[in-house]
Amino acid sequence: MSAEARLTELGIVLPGPFFPHAPLVGAIVHDGVARTSGALNALSVLRAEVGSLDAVERILSLMVYVACTGDFIEQPAVADGASAVLVDVFGDAGRHTRSAIGVAALPRGACVEVELTVALRPSP
Repeated sequence: MSAEARLTELGIVLPGPFFPHAPLVGAIVHDGVARTSGALNALSVLRAEVGSLDAVERILSLMVYVACTGDFIEQPAVADGASAVLVDVFGDAGRHTRSAIGVAALPRGACVEVELTVALRPSP
């Protein structure tokens, strides 16, 4: 099943896309790899950049930053939600490497920020 069809089946409606302010860009595509950030918005921005999430061949890596206090140690549990969505949408191709990192603060008071790196299908 395609990633786009799976989103519909799961009832996931992607927000946005909400792009960052200049001079930043929402996604970078280079040599068959795309990189973006922003939780579910990362998928929205990725879709806007490549035309369809069906262009994703494989999720390569997920970085999750969690705003927390120094004694909080459950960053991996917070990141599990993002990992689960990727596997739900992309199936086995959604399995990825991951880091979950605690930070003192995130931009604009966000609780969680993610960075996503994906391999794209070769263009015909």
